[in-house]
Amino acid sequence: MTIVQLVYASLPFGYDDLALAGILATARRNNSRDGITGALICREDLYLQMLEGPPQAVHGIYERIKFDDRHANVTLLMQDDITERLFPNWAMRHDPVQSWMWSAEDVANGAVNRASAADIGNVFKRLASAAPTVAQTCPFQGHG
Repeated sequence: MTIVQLVYASLPFGYDDLALAGILATARRNNSRDGITGALICREDLYLQMLEGPPQAVHGIYERIKFDDRHANVTLLMQDDITERLFPNWAMRHDPVQSWMWSAEDVANGAVNRASAADIGNVFKRLASAAPTVAQTCPFQGHG
């Protein structure tokens, strides 16, 4: 089976803890159903999300995100066919910003759009190799 890995960035619109909790709950429920895994790195000025899974499901989620009013300036940063998931046990891992590599000023000055696919991939590789915090412990259920 082909697995696609897609990473996008967007500007949060109406970001707060309640909005984030809603996004994570919906993502975990729907991703579990659709065989999607991944991670969301977020803060007030940026969402950076990796989605992994069947191409049709991943592209469907990405298309919905592009029209979701909680996101502005949705930008595809990388997309590859993969043989192994980076987040196989996570319907949606949340990173409360510990692994972040750019300051708010860097983001405002376009650092995300200038980053290479390798730079973006390394952010998620560091997150995948880090032990989850209590805030992240809502693992993917039912993925085989």
